[in-house]
Amino acid sequence: RGGLGFIELSKPERFNCLSKSMFGAIEAALDQFEQDTAVRAVVLTAQGKNFCTGAELDEVDAVSGSEDQLREFLEFGHRVLCRFEASPLPIVAAVQGLCLAGGLELALACDVIFAADTARFGDQHAAFGLIPGWGNSQRLPRTVGLQRALDLMLSAKWIDVATAQQWGLVSYSVSPEELVDKATEYANSLADRSRTGIATIKSLARRATEADLQTGLREEIGAAVKILRGMDAREGLTAFRERRIPKFA
Repeated sequence: RGGLGFIELSKPERFNCLSKSMFGAIEAALDQFEQDTAVRAVVLTAQGKNFCTGAELDEVDAVSGSEDQLREFLEFGHRVLCRFEASPLPIVAAVQGLCLAGGLELALACDVIFAADTARFGDQHAAFGLIPGWGNSQRLPRTVGLQRALDLMLSAKWIDVATAQQWGLVSYSVSPEELVDKATEYANSLADRSRTGIATIKSLARRATEADLQTGLREEIGAAVKILRGMDAREGLTAFRERRIPKFA
């Protein structure tokens, strides 16, 4: 709608738990949005009172007897979440209620997180003799720092939005009634940007969590040279001089 793609988790009766079929549907939607040049940003929402409380346990039980099937199940989820990070489109999550375990892993793969001020975040794997399987052990320390990530995962506690925002886990806290509207409004503001510019900024920022500083700086120079010689940059600079809003192709 209006330059935005929407992905909505729609199994509220199962706490929007993540199954292989749900991951497949999410990936198919992302494929569609990336191929559509009219789409400039994606909003991820969820039906019901809760965002997502983790993996679909019935499916985990069904594949846990086979190492190959269990590995395939986990790798499939990893692939989709890595697609979120690698996507040229900015992805904005709107989180309400409980965002736990696999739900937190899903949210962490997004670029910006809006949360209802009544939301709760946590990773309860350790309380049940489990460990994260879709990225919390890697993305959470990169987001909130090692000690806070270990505290959250080892204690299996839930934190409120104020704490999540203080830790840098949540970008914006809003009322539950405004959640989707505010996330959509923010995504709409990104839809007016250069798709190429946004994709490049996102890629460079993600790279900063992996590369050393000098490598990242060299890659930034290479990307900046390419962008500054492109059509969008020329339009942007012309609009700046003419004191108008850019109109990107």
